[in-house]
Amino acid sequence: MAVLSIQSHVVYGYAGNTASVFPLQRLGNEVWAINTVEFSNHTGYGSWKGKVMDAELVSDLVSGLEERRVLNRCDAVLSGYLGNAETGNAIINAVKKVKNISPNALYCCDPVMGDTDRGFYVKPDIPDMFKNELVPLADILCPNQFELEVLTGVTIKNLEDAKTAINILHEIGPKIILLTSFREKPGELGMIASRLKIKDAFISMELFKTTTPELPLGESVAGTGDMTTSIFLSHFLKTGDVKKTLCACTSSVFGILESSYKKKKEQLEKKRELLELNLIEAQDELINPAHIFKTVKIDK
Repeated sequence: MAVLSIQSHVVYGYAGNTASVFPLQRLGNEVWAINTVEFSNHTGYGSWKGKVMDAELVSDLVSGLEERRVLNRCDAVLSGYLGNAETGNAIINAVKKVKNISPNALYCCDPVMGDTDRGFYVKPDIPDMFKNELVPLADILCPNQFELEVLTGVTIKNLEDAKTAINILHEIGPKIILLTSFREKPGELGMIASRLKIKDAFISMELFKTTTPELPLGESVAGTGDMTTSIFLSHFLKTGDVKKTLCACTSSVFGILESSYKKKKEQLEKKRELLELNLIEAQDELINPAHIFKTVKIDK
């Protein structure tokens, strides 16, 4: 499988493409990475060096791939953090170009805007760009709970609220939705995957949920959503099965986060530093997770 990944990039640590490319490759995919920003480190540190890349560069690089006549081999386009709305437009054009050449290619959109702990960390025009342009174009959408609330206007306090919000997004366009970081009970963290099926004019929806213990990771761990989306996309490309994909994704993500926490437990307890993903050392979790979490079907 070949994936065109258009995301941010950091030199140190894991976020955007640095959190996505390796999992995709380790799971057997060819990855064509285009970086939308080039930063020394993720913005959670409070200071960083680097710049947002010109959207024209994104378009130029995609045109270069078109010239090489390789876009017909592209199985999916993956996008995440947008430095600006112009980059969003470049991604829209890239997706349309790929789908025109490779009609079965999927567009997987991670609508990176913020999270519950930090609020928004994107420019003010980015939420509307996602709502009005990118989400309707997506085949697979992977918001966290904060982003799902922003996209739908639904305050999510329980499972019923989550299902209501997911239904709203299905009506906009995406056939597959992965809700990450779903909090329903203290001490637990869940993920919900939903798939809309259309056959002979009949529409049905499958909903699945996994739950893991919530690790005491302190402040938000950068790159977790990027990594999760890449793992989910990779497994879905291989299996086409949302239930199996959710199980594999949840198990791998928890294993890597657990490894990351254990490595930095002492520093976290003393609040000395932010936690970075232990992605390379824990890479076996991508192939053979230490814990397998049960996936249950939930009522629509």
